[in-house]
Parts: sequence; structure tokens; C-alpha cells
Amino acid sequence: MAVNGNPTIRRRRLGAELRRLRLARGLTSTQVAEHLLISQPKVSLLENGRRAVSPRDVRDLCGLYGVTDQQVMDSLMEMARESNRQGWWVACGKVPYAVYIGMETAAASVRSYEPLVIPGLLQTPAYASAVTAETIPLATEEQIAVRLAVRLCRQSRVHHPARSFRLEVVLDESALRRAVGSPEIMRGQLEYLNRLGEQPHITVQVLPHSAGAHPGMLGQFSILDFPDTATGTVYLERYTSDLYLEKRSDVRHYAAMFDRLRTRALNPEHTRRFITRVAQELPAAPAMP
Repeated sequence: MAVNGNPTIRRRRLGAELRRLRLARGLTSTQVAEHLLISQPKVSLLENGRRAVSPRDVRDLCGLYGVTDQQVMDSLMEMARESNRQGWWVACGKVPYAVYIGMETAAASVRSYEPLVIPGLLQTPAYASAVTAETIPLATEEQIAVRLAVRLCRQSRVHHPARSFRLEVVLDESALRRAVGSPEIMRGQLEYLNRLGEQPHITVQVLPHSAGAHPGMLGQFSILDFPDTATGTVYLERYTSDLYLEKRSDVRHYAAMFDRLRTRALNPEHTRRFITRVAQELPAAPAMP
């Protein structure tokens, strides 16, 4: 899963360059959309790297932006061709959240709050299999297998700190106590969570029920930060569709929420003790006859 081969990175870089050219020309995204007879959201998606850009799109935009340097145009069109290449996850099958996977792979860091479930990047195979099967009632066995394969592949970044990836997670106590699969699966998951939390590039904190009301009660969210831009993206996972927020005010608001949650949560050392205690409270495996 080489980051350099991620089409999302190429799309983001191309989109950033197209945005720079548009602003230098003094045009709004609405004006561009009207001129090219496309929708304004499409222009935003192209510039944010969430939609593939065709060489024809690049040619038309360069004409509108007054780009006359053939070398610059050729470079942008080559970036467009490269941005249409498939990411590593395509080999696993049809993935419903491919956009997020591409963004996660391109991110330098992820800050995530989870109220009910252990985050996918920190799940054991047994926990991932159990939670996937139980939370998607209409999924076929093949679809579940694809999701599981992709989830385990995503975790390679977590196990390779040399790739300069930082993960910060705040978990509600409910995510630890909700029985997924069997007590043995949960015990293995909690022990694994503690081991990962000891890694220098991973921070795990638990928000106990005793913390009372807090901003995270509104639901799960993740903040992805990228090395090629100062503005991150907020990801809100939904059952049939996802929501991405990229306005500076939205990202700033969720960043403040995460900081508040991190402050209210147990520190990493106390978190490990808390997780150990929850694991010890799980029912013991029945004795063999």
C-alpha cells in the first residue's frame, strides 16, 4: 500500500494546482461552473481531490485560466491521467467507502472520536469480522469478506510508524463494554488495544461514563490532516452515505470538539489501566469438559 501510488494524493495535488490557477485568474467556482456548463459542486470536488479529473477537464480549465505554457499544461494533463489510476483497495472488490480509504491513506494524521465501536484501524481480525457481520444486515458474505479484507489492509499504516502516520483516538467507555462476538473476542480486542496504545505514533484515550455530558454525544467523527494542505477534512460516517466537511470553520469547530474530548478523557496511562480492568471483568471462558 505505497502512499506514493495513492490516486487520492495525485488528485489532491492536481486539485490544489487548479484551485491556485482559478484564484490567480480571479474567478469563483460558480463562474467556472457556468462557463464550462457543469455544476458548482463538481468544481469543488475536483479541487478537493474527491473526484477524478480527466485530461479534457484540465484542457478546458487551462483555457479558461489563460494557461499558455505548454509544459505546464502537459504536466497537469499527466497528473490527470495518473489520478485516474486505481488505488490498492480496488483489487479487494467493490468498496462502498473508497473515497474515505483514499483520503485516509493520503492523510498524515487522523484524530477520531468513537462512541460505540473500536475504530477500524485498531480492530483485531476477530472483532472486525464480528462487528462487520452484525452491523450490516443486508450485506452478503462476499461483501462482508471484502470489507474485512480492506479493513485489515488499511491497518498496515498503523503497524509501520516509519511511514510518518499519527493516530489519536478518543473512545467512549461504551465502545469497550459493548459485547461484540464473544467474551474471548472482546478480551483479545481490549488487550490488543492496549498494546497499540503503547506505540509512540498512536494515542488511545477513554472517555468514561463518569465524565458526564460532552460534545461527542452528537456522534462519531474523524479529522484527517494532510501534508499538502493546512486545512483538514472532517469525516462523518453514515449508514448509506458519508459526509465530508472541508470548510475551515467546520474543521476548526470539530478540532475544538476533539480537544475538549481529549481533555475530559483519561490520560493514556490511566486509559491502559481502565481497559485492563474492563477486560478482567469479562466472563471467564467455560471450563472444558
